[in-house]
Amino acid sequence: MDIYHTVKRPLVTEKGTHQSQQTHDATRTKRARGGAYAFEVHPEASKPMIKQAIEKIYNVKVLSVRTSNRRGKTRRVRYKTGKTADWKKAVVVLHADHHIDLF
Repeated sequence: MDIYHTVKRPLVTEKGTHQSQQTHDATRTKRARGGAYAFEVHPEASKPMIKQAIEKIYNVKVLSVRTSNRRGKTRRVRYKTGKTADWKKAVVVLHADHHIDLF
């Protein structure tokens, strides 16, 4: 799988923006919790694949990757019910010296 197919898009949300602006020192409970960025990734992408793709695309040093599979929501259109697509979310924690200007 190509690195540009591994990472689909960055998730720019309120929570994601807050996590990306947090510093490493402000989070004393766990070592690698500052500078976290969220991305939508390919459902079959593994953590090492995501780490490699982010490092090559954005030219940053990745400390850790957290992933979660998100189920699609049930939606109603007129008289029928349908379901949005399932997707995979990855939260990438960067080294303290690096940041991504996207957020």
